[in-house]
Amino acid sequence: MEHIVIIGNGISGITAARFIRKYSNHKITVISAETKYFFSRTALMYVYMGHMKFEHTQPYENWFWEKNRIDLLQDYVEKVDTQTKTLYLRKSTSFSYDKLIIASGSSPNKFGWPGQDLDAVQGLYSYQDLQTMEKYSKNLDRAVIVGGGLIGLEMAEMFQSRDIPVTFLVRESDYWRAVMPAEESAMISRHMLEHHIDLRLNTELKEILADKNGRARAVVTSSGEKIACQFVGLTAGVHPNINFLKNGENCDIDTQKGILVNDYLETTAPDVYAIGDCAQLLQAQEGRRPIEAIWYTGRMMGETVAYSICKKRQKYTPSIWFNSAKFLDIEYQVYGTVLAKPPEHHAQLYWEHKDGRKSIRLVFDRNNLNILGFNLMGIRYRHEVCEKWIQDQTNIEAVLQNLGLANFDPEFYDEYEAELVKLYNQQFDANLVLRHKRGLTGALRFLKGKILSNQ
Repeated sequence: MEHIVIIGNGISGITAARFIRKYSNHKITVISAETKYFFSRTALMYVYMGHMKFEHTQPYENWFWEKNRIDLLQDYVEKVDTQTKTLYLRKSTSFSYDKLIIASGSSPNKFGWPGQDLDAVQGLYSYQDLQTMEKYSKNLDRAVIVGGGLIGLEMAEMFQSRDIPVTFLVRESDYWRAVMPAEESAMISRHMLEHHIDLRLNTELKEILADKNGRARAVVTSSGEKIACQFVGLTAGVHPNINFLKNGENCDIDTQKGILVNDYLETTAPDVYAIGDCAQLLQAQEGRRPIEAIWYTGRMMGETVAYSICKKRQKYTPSIWFNSAKFLDIEYQVYGTVLAKPPEHHAQLYWEHKDGRKSIRLVFDRNNLNILGFNLMGIRYRHEVCEKWIQDQTNIEAVLQNLGLANFDPEFYDEYEAELVKLYNQQFDANLVLRHKRGLTGALRFLKGKILSNQ
């Protein structure tokens, strides 16, 4: 029986622990300085907004860990000695392992702004971030948020739930323009303004000014404007949390931006693996990034490394790219390849509802007409159906004719397939006819391979 030690109790680390226990009787210890028990990180905003209590974000009862013989240690790993297989902790004595899984997650980016380390200047990633955000929200007249990503908009929504005015600094021409196509990016920018967020586009942070007590009192923008505030949210992305690996001389784990891992999630040190936000693949799949700080990829990595340790060495093979979010009250889903700056051979079919809050974008290869991706705003499609179409390299015209199969719930949601087919016919000089096979029954039949060939 080996001792498996996991650094980090996020989705990747806990998934690894659960599957190691499923496959083996190895001794398992999970170390985290953040919290003792695993919680859903994406639910932190709802605690602040009063929709749930923190204990409601924990998927497992406290007795789950002892029953499944998963030891939890709340401490901070300060140094890793891979030559002696020893961890050095802040509060405890040294700790040995047979195999080590590093799942230490991310930390918010800071870019050397003057004043970035003042009180009431922070990101929103950890439970401690939620606590300090709560602390500094008392008597708060205005918050300034820097960076046009998902976490920034979540933070803005949190403050607005308490009627705290928000100014949002975005360096691009529209919100999240580096990631999203122009039309969807503009839609979210409009939506933010409609929700009375003071959105400043093409604007960067220059400096954060302090009051006499060392707390933020104002920001200075790239245009020289001074904006009074008592809180600054730094949400300009995240980076792998791996600084602790730089301590000591006997750590043979190679790093760049993240911890370098091969296709099997193995590091350069024997019996040491890295998974989740902190892992950087030496060879990412075509069209994928070497570091993907996404919930579902962390979960898949956790399952893969557990299988490799307990059963048979297995490559990490992610499924098609997927992400989802909620921009205020507009839901967002993306499947496959949808780029902000697509190459010439990526053809686009974009439809937007007249209310300006719903859209569907289908991306396909201009040369062979194979579907490449789906981008959805305010509309849900079934994950399994979209994934199968992309994996099977289904022709865009076959997708359009059977698009009703992807509807999340036709009984309660409006359907817009006929409008997309009409638009395609107009733009690409075609004469498609929509096949009316819709709903859950049709989707299940499709997934069994009884509808649509791969032609």
